[in-house]
Amino acid sequence: MLSRCENDVMRAVYCLCDGTDGCLISPLDIMSILPAGRKYSYERLDDALYALQTDGYLDVISSERKGEKMYVISLKESGLAYKRKEKQRRQDVLYKIFLGLIGATATFIFGLILKAIFGG
Repeated sequence: MLSRCENDVMRAVYCLCDGTDGCLISPLDIMSILPAGRKYSYERLDDALYALQTDGYLDVISSERKGEKMYVISLKESGLAYKRKEKQRRQDVLYKIFLGLIGATATFIFGLILKAIFGG
């Protein structure tokens, strides 16, 4: 399971690759898409990209273009399926919340029935 930082970086990389299996992007491009409320640094971005590479989501090659650091990113099978897995994870969370609400409601109703039967 990805950390919040890794998830944000993977979402940004997937968005920048725009349906292709690879892209050439700068750290500034990635940083511009990341949520502004969280303080991301270039070191934290590098760590997240390395973690995503280790987990098999993508391959990263660092290079220089006109003095600017660039990343050559190739999405692997897990990286290409990222959006589908993210959607499935959200559906699973909503399903668990729904089951919890149904369980709480059933418990409440059962408690009222017992209270009415035994006159508590």
